Amino acid sequence: MPNTKSAEKRVNIAEKKYLINKAVKSKISTYTKKFKKLVSEKDFEPAEKVYSELTSLIDSASRKNIVHKNSASRKQAHYAKLLNDAKKPRYIYKF
Repeated sequence: MPNTKSAEKRVNIAEKKYLINKAVKSKISTYTKKFKKLVSEKDFEPAEKVYSELTSLIDSASRKNIVHKNSASRKQAHYAKLLNDAKKPRYIYKF
């Protein structure tokens, strides 16, 4: 229980920030699921659009300290690798 007026204000601010951060993380999660689904279905054109939106969201969250910058960078690299690896044709060698 906050005892002072300023402590009450900090509690209110923390609640608002929590809800905003939760919404941003949820949006990132949703776009991640869309992206992974499109990549697994080998639907590359829409996957690239979702990838650009996803990286934009992650960058924005990183700038606002919602997601740590190293975590954001790691996620972006991971998603880029998923997309690029899925695009590569897989050769079957016959010996």
